[in-house]
Amino acid sequence: MMHKQRPIGVFDSGLGGLSVCRAIQNILPEEDIMYFADLEFSPYGNKSIKAISDRSESIVNFFIDQDCKLIVVACNTATVNSIGMLRLKHSIPIIGVEPGIKPAALVSKNRTIGVLATEQTLKSNSFQQLKARYSNAVRIETMACPNLVYLVEKLDHESEVAIETVERYIRPLLSAGCDQIILGCTHFSFLKSAIGKVIGNEAGIIDTAVAVSMEVKRKLDHFNIRSENDFNGSASFWTSGCSKRAAESMQKLWGQEVDVSHVRP
Repeated sequence: MMHKQRPIGVFDSGLGGLSVCRAIQNILPEEDIMYFADLEFSPYGNKSIKAISDRSESIVNFFIDQDCKLIVVACNTATVNSIGMLRLKHSIPIIGVEPGIKPAALVSKNRTIGVLATEQTLKSNSFQQLKARYSNAVRIETMACPNLVYLVEKLDHESEVAIETVERYIRPLLSAGCDQIILGCTHFSFLKSAIGKVIGNEAGIIDTAVAVSMEVKRKLDHFNIRSENDFNGSASFWTSGCSKRAAESMQKLWGQEVDVSHVRP
């Protein structure tokens, strides 16, 4: 396969990373994308660091076998626990996800921003270090949102229940003066409609998936491996779980019918 025409590999423990695939497709429509949902081992949040690292390594090796040119770890838990090890072991560019504190800090007028994330992300050393880097520039309010991932995985993200749940998490942040709300988990991109209804004009939304896709673009350009196709690229979907069940869920989030292949890296 030609050097620049190789696919981009994206993985998550579940369906949230599809938001990253969509964002990449929006700004880099000519690129081929492979998405792997590790549903058999989901969720990662209750696994040991070693188990998460081992899974991440196996999936990266699978993508390398598929001749991917760049890999996105579209899962905060996997990023926190494994990306340092993955970058040490592999020369292929590997991009992780982290809450978009930097872009939020740049546009905040109140100098107060809010982060929606999972409890494990907020407790991680990497997030605490990220928060510390910007604590002199802005006040950072955080909110652990365990139920939001569940809403997306159950495809309940556009319901009245979703709006009520989002309201419960976001209202304290708005009351604290946050004028930027950071979606600190790739799942949360699918809740933007519900979040927008709660926020209205009170705050802006910083979407992690968009920030990651911009980093993908920068890396492709830096390494001169951006596709030169003059037509839209393809998207292929894989899972370690039941491919039929995964296809039913994925196509509702992806917005069109998809074929999902089973593989166990």
